[in-house]
Amino acid sequence: MSATTMKKANAMNNRLLCIAGAAAALLLLGSAHAAAPGVKGTSFTLTAKPAYISQPDGQMVYSWGYACSGGGSAAPSTITAPATVACGGVMQIPGPTLIVTEGVAFNVTLTNNLPTAAGNTSILFPGLTAAAPTGGVAGLLTQEAAPGATVTYHLIANSPGTRAYYSGTQGDLQVEMGLYGAIIVLPTTATPAGCTALGAVPAHYVAPGNTAERDFRLAAAAYDHSKSCYDREYLFQFSEMDQNIHEQALMQVTARGACTAGAVGCSLEVPTEPYHPTYFLINGRSMPDDMDANYATQYPHQPYNGNPHMHPGELVLLRIIGQGRWQHPFHEHGNHVRILGRDGNLILASTAATEANLAGPLLFTTTTTPGLAMDGIFQWTGKGLNWDAYGHKPSSTDPLAKLACTPDANGYNNQTTALNYYEWCQDHNKPVQANPFGDVAGNGPVTLPDANLFTNGAWYGGSPYLGPNATVRATGPTGTTPPSGTIANPPASEAGFAFMWHSHNEREITTNNIFPGGMLMMMLVDSREFQIDESN
Repeated sequence: MSATTMKKANAMNNRLLCIAGAAAALLLLGSAHAAAPGVKGTSFTLTAKPAYISQPDGQMVYSWGYACSGGGSAAPSTITAPATVACGGVMQIPGPTLIVTEGVAFNVTLTNNLPTAAGNTSILFPGLTAAAPTGGVAGLLTQEAAPGATVTYHLIANSPGTRAYYSGTQGDLQVEMGLYGAIIVLPTTATPAGCTALGAVPAHYVAPGNTAERDFRLAAAAYDHSKSCYDREYLFQFSEMDQNIHEQALMQVTARGACTAGAVGCSLEVPTEPYHPTYFLINGRSMPDDMDANYATQYPHQPYNGNPHMHPGELVLLRIIGQGRWQHPFHEHGNHVRILGRDGNLILASTAATEANLAGPLLFTTTTTPGLAMDGIFQWTGKGLNWDAYGHKPSSTDPLAKLACTPDANGYNNQTTALNYYEWCQDHNKPVQANPFGDVAGNGPVTLPDANLFTNGAWYGGSPYLGPNATVRATGPTGTTPPSGTIANPPASEAGFAFMWHSHNEREITTNNIFPGGMLMMMLVDSREFQIDESN
C-alpha cells in the first residue's frame, strides 16, 4: 500500500469521519453481505415491465425494469435466491445479472410489457458478437419489441469480463427509468495456473475458529490469465435518477390509459432535460439500503446490495459499471484498485503476452463513464498503518497475542494457517500511539480518529485491533475495556475494520438532498476467525 494511500486512508477529514459515524449508526447489528449474484445459463427470457422501487426517504418511485421470466438458474450455487427473484418474473433494477461463458452462444428473448404508450423497447449488448435478431420490428439501433410482442437476440461473448446491457430505444427515457443490467462473462480456462479451483476453499481461508468458510466466486479468475485470480467478487452498478422524469412518465402513462399502440396520442412526451437527479444508486439502492442483504424482502424490486467484506490479504475482484448519464468518481478507501480490463478487454503491455505483463493502472477513484464496465483487484493488507493490527504483545498471557510473524519476500506473514496470515510484519508488536513524530523505537506516527465519531457502530469491538477477542488486548484511557464513552459489541461480534466507500462528488452522497445517503457504502475487513457468509 503506497504512502499516498495510507495518508488519505488514515488522515480522513472531519466530514468523512462524520459520514462513517452516521453510516455505522444506521446499520443493523446483523451482518449484510454481498457477492455477484445473478442468473446463469444460455437462454434467458426477460420481460420489460413497470413497478415501484423504494428509497430511504420513504418515496416509492415509479420505474421500468427487466424481470427474468424464464431460463437460467441462480448463481453462484452457494447462494440460494428466492424463487421470485431467480427467473420468477419480478421486475428488478438493475435487471437480472446474466452470467454466461466465453465463446458459448446464448440468446435473450425480450417481451415488452411496458405500458402501451411507452412504445417499443429493445436491448443493446455492447461488446458482444450478435447474429441477426429473431422477430421484432426494425428500430434505430437494433430490432425492437412492440407493445405486447417479443424479439430474440442471439449473442456470443468472445472474451471474459464484465459488460453492461441496456435499452436501445429512446435511451434518454428508458435507461433513466431503469432498463439496464449487467452481463458477467466467465473465462473458458477453468483454473489458470496458480488460481484456486472454483469450489475449493483456499488454504488461507481456514483459520482458528473458522473452518466453515465457503466459496462464493463465479470463477477461479476474471480472465484467461493467471494474474487475474481472485478470492472474492462484488458487482457495483452506479446510476442516478431524476424523480421529476419518473413522475412525468407516470402522469402521462396514467392519462393515456389503455390506448391502442400506434393510435394518435398513444405515446409519451416526457422531457428529459434539464436533468436534475435526486437519487444516486449503487445496484438500485441508496445508502443505507444498499448495506442490507441481497434479496432482502423489503426491496422486492432491488435485489442486489453493496456491502463488501474481506479478510486481510485477499484479492477482491470489483466488477464496476456506469449505468447512468453522469460520470461517478467512486473512491474505495483503504487502497487503490488495480484495473485488469475494461469492457472485457484485458489490459496488457505492448510486448508479447506473458505472465508478468498486466498493464492496468492503479486508480484512486474508479470513475464510471456512462456505459463503461471495468474489472479491478482491490486488496487490503494493513501495510503502513504503523501499528500492529492484531494487538500482539509479547508479554501477554493470551496466546493469540503472541503469534509470530514470518515475512515472505514481500514482507507479509507467510503462515497460511495462522490467524494473522498476511500481516505486515514490519508493524508486528508495534503499539498504537498518537505521538505525531513517532517514538524513539520508530513506532508511529499514527493519526487516531475521534472515538465518539469513528469507533462507535455495529462492528466496533471496543479496540483498534482486528478480531472478536481483540477487546482483551486493549484498554481505553480510563483503563476500561472497551474505552469509556464508546459503544461496542460483545467480544463474540464481528469486530472488523470499517472503511467508507463513496462517491467523491459530494452531491452524490445525498438522498433527495439529505445527507448522508446516495452512493455510499461500507467495506469491512474481518479477522480471519470470522466467517464471511455471503448467502444472506
